[in-house]
Amino acid sequence: MLPLAGCSGPLSALDPAGESARSAAWLWWGMLGLLGTIMLVVFALWFLALRRGPAKTEADAGRTARWWIIGGGLVLPMTVIVLILAFGIPLGQRMLPLPVAGGEPLQINVTARQWQWQVNYPDTGIRLTDEVHIPVNTPVDLHLASDDVVHSFWVPRLGGKLDMIPGHTNVLRLQADEPGTYRGQCAEFCGTGHAHMQFRVVVHDQAGFRRWQQGVRE
Repeated sequence: MLPLAGCSGPLSALDPAGESARSAAWLWWGMLGLLGTIMLVVFALWFLALRRGPAKTEADAGRTARWWIIGGGLVLPMTVIVLILAFGIPLGQRMLPLPVAGGEPLQINVTARQWQWQVNYPDTGIRLTDEVHIPVNTPVDLHLASDDVVHSFWVPRLGGKLDMIPGHTNVLRLQADEPGTYRGQCAEFCGTGHAHMQFRVVVHDQAGFRRWQQGVRE
C-alpha cells in the first residue's frame, strides 16, 4: 500500500528485526492508533458543534460548559495518559539491559569520536572500526561512550537510539532475530561529518560468529 511505502527499508524503525526494535515499533503503532482515534473524535465533536443550535437558557449553557471542562480538560487527558502508560511501560521494560537468565549477555564496547566508531570486544581483544559483529538470537550489551562530543548510536531495525555522552557510559541491549547486515547511523548532530558517521551491524548464525572470531584472531 502506498501510505505504508515508507515503513520498510534499511533505516526504518517500523521494519523491526529484533526484540527491542519490535517493542519500539509496537509503541509507535499504538500511539498512532490512540492519537489518531482522538483526532477523529475531536473532528466529530467539532462537526457536531457547528451544527448544534445555541443553548436555550443560561443554565443549559453553563451545564454544557462544565461538561466540556470536565470531559475535555480532565477525563480525556487522564484517560490518554493512563492508556499510554499501560502499554508503554511494559514495552519500555523490554528494551532495558535486564539480567539474562542462565548466563551473561555478550559485551561489546563502542566508543564514538568525530567521525567514526571504535568497537572493542573486551573478552577477545578484537578491535574494529565502523563495524559490529554479533551472533543471532543472543542478547548483546553495547557499552557506549564518547571521546569528544555527544553522539547517538542507532540501528533502527534492531533497537532504539541511545546517546553517547563524554565521561559517561550508557548500555544498550540489542538482539537480532535473523542473520544479515543492518545499517546504523549517528542520530545526534556532531559536526560537519555527522551525515557520514555510519556503521553496520553484521549478524551471524552461532557457528558463523565463532568462525568469524577465529578468523579475525588469526
